[in-house]
Formats: sequence, C-alpha cells, structure tokens
Amino acid sequence: MNNLNVRKGDNVKVLTGKDKGKTGKVLATEPSTGKVLVEGVNIATHHIKARSATEQGGRKKVEAPLDSSNVQIICPSCGKSVRARHQVIDNKNARVCAKCGASLDVSLKADKADKKAKKTASKAKKDDGAEKKPAAKKAPAKKTATKAEDNQVPVEATSDGKTE
Repeated sequence: MNNLNVRKGDNVKVLTGKDKGKTGKVLATEPSTGKVLVEGVNIATHHIKARSATEQGGRKKVEAPLDSSNVQIICPSCGKSVRARHQVIDNKNARVCAKCGASLDVSLKADKADKKAKKTASKAKKDDGAEKKPAAKKAPAKKTATKAEDNQVPVEATSDGKTE
C-alpha cells in the first residue's frame, strides 16, 4: 500500500470511526503503513510517568494515525469531499477533483501563479526599460554644532537689566 491519494497539507473529511464527519488538515502521512495523521481528529491520551523529582507526570492528548482509506479529500474549489483522479497536466502527474475537475495539487497551482508573475514582471521590465531616468542626487548632510557651542550656557537678564 505505497500509494496514498492524500498528501500533507490536504483538508480531509473522516468517513468512519468515532470522529465520523469531522474535517481537518493532514499533518503527516506514512505510505508504508497506509496511515495519515489528521489535525484534531482521533485524539488519544498518553499517560506520562514522572521520571525525576522535577519532572511532572500527567496525561497528554495527541492525535493518533488513521487509515488513509477512512478519509476523503475536500476539494478547495467545490468544497465537497471527493475522490482524486490522476491526470497528466503540463507533463506532470496531478490529482484532479472527480466532481468538478479542479486541480487538488497546491504545487501545480503555485507553479502556474509563478509563471504568470514572471511573465508580467518581464513585460514590466521591457516597458520600464525605455523610460529610465537617472536617480536624483541627495543633498549633503548638515554640519553639527561643535563641542564649544554645546557647552555654552544661555545668558539670562534680571529685572534690573543686568546679566548674570
């Protein structure tokens, strides 16, 4: 059972078991055993024994793995739990929604977005290349006061008109 239709980062719905109907994000997959770890689903309690005087014992709640056949991918475009079909798109194997035909692979969507961004950036560079202007020169920084000027005390006049 080396092939899984579910990958890390997919949103899935649990089909059977005590958490039937719950949805969550896949945290990890184990293709050798056919198990998946889903966030917030199939919570198990681990009892921890205190090993030293400073360490505290107690109970810890963790997600336990589910069999991959008990979960189904949720399509990001149509929002339904669907089976994954496999197709070749742009010379790459891709998972596709069986109901709406949208791609389930985030990497392919990111590749397409990167290609579009590169195209628009190259067009912008070509357009901006003809209209480049030299950068404006900055004004020189002002000189600061010397130490002698900083140490002077202001002179105050008294009511008699004499200075102190």
